[in-house]
Amino acid sequence: MRAQARTVRAWIRLRVVFALLIVIALGLPAAAWGASSPPACRVLTRMMAQQKPGPVFLASYPTATVAQLKNTAYLYDNAIAAIALIGCGQPALAGRIGAAILIAQAHDRFWHDGRLRNAYVAGPVRAIPVKLPGWWDGTEQKWVEDGYEVGSDTGNEAFAMLALLACYRAGLGDKYLAGARRLGRYLTQAYAAEAPAGFRGGTFGEEPAPQINIWKSTEHNADLAAAYQRLAAAPDAAGWQPWARRARRFVRAMWQPGCGCFAAGTGLKAHDIDHLVATDAQLFPLLAIAGFAQRYGPRLRGILHRLRDGGGITYSIAAKGVWTEGTAQLALYRRLLGQRARAGALLRVLAKARAADGSYYATLKGALVTGFGLSTDPSKSRVYFHLPHLGALAWVALAQCGFDPFTLRRSLPVAPAAG
Repeated sequence: MRAQARTVRAWIRLRVVFALLIVIALGLPAAAWGASSPPACRVLTRMMAQQKPGPVFLASYPTATVAQLKNTAYLYDNAIAAIALIGCGQPALAGRIGAAILIAQAHDRFWHDGRLRNAYVAGPVRAIPVKLPGWWDGTEQKWVEDGYEVGSDTGNEAFAMLALLACYRAGLGDKYLAGARRLGRYLTQAYAAEAPAGFRGGTFGEEPAPQINIWKSTEHNADLAAAYQRLAAAPDAAGWQPWARRARRFVRAMWQPGCGCFAAGTGLKAHDIDHLVATDAQLFPLLAIAGFAQRYGPRLRGILHRLRDGGGITYSIAAKGVWTEGTAQLALYRRLLGQRARAGALLRVLAKARAADGSYYATLKGALVTGFGLSTDPSKSRVYFHLPHLGALAWVALAQCGFDPFTLRRSLPVAPAAG
């Protein structure tokens, strides 16, 4: 019996060693496995476990009751959640969201060009075509869809590319790489050469003739610079590097020496610079583009100080209030720089945004004004509400496990950027 017990213990040790080798090979934190995994990782894992088996989109605001948000799964939130699950050491769960993205790409109700929508109906993805969110308007007695949700923002699709590439790098199959390539080919048409040359914002509204968003976003172009760079690093990658370089050049062109910050992008006219200072436009270039952390990071100290609030960071200079995603992004950046004490202080602030079920509120305020107008009504400001938010949870998980969603590793992009 003792010999048998020793054999069983040896077998268990072998299994543990094998699992750790997989974790190391994928570049994932060993702590992401089991009860020792970061709190946000455990919540994200539990959230996935509560879903029915198979491809799934998670609700972005699980407790929302308003029609526009209820049972709505935003593409960006689900993409960043899939990447976070990879960072948390849960590639199989990430693959379920990735599979939903692939089904949505292949089975749109109208488009067959590789694009994705900004939002889908939350839950198991089984219906063909994949369902888009909407609601019944009792006053007008008709079905209504939100123009933003059925549109296709460039930055959201860039994150979907990164999520698919993360699934591919985790060994889940070539279909994820194929989906990322298809999306990459579609997004090349968003490039516009008028100065400052870069990728436009995407489309707004339903088929067959959605409105083209001609503005260009610093955040979107940083997303695409990373996504195309990751495509360029994959097998048979000829032709992707120039697209990464184009996106990178736009971000560099948005640097404003006068304020020591990145502008948000351009307006409705190509040469109009949108000078709103937004947090993600400052942090995404540092996390996404090789050499930018070294070149611009020290020069951003002043503007990041202006964006600080309550120990965390707000969405933009338009209003104060702790923005959970941005605070997590800054915590991740500090951690990857090796500034663990400063990252830890930000994570302690984030603990205040934790809901009773372990998820995270989008903001500590009742409503946080972003400074950007709503796509559906530009006269009104886009607002984050004090609601549990999938995107916030995913970014906190990334910060807690130290996983960069742009490099798909536990490190910043450090190689010098050429062009």
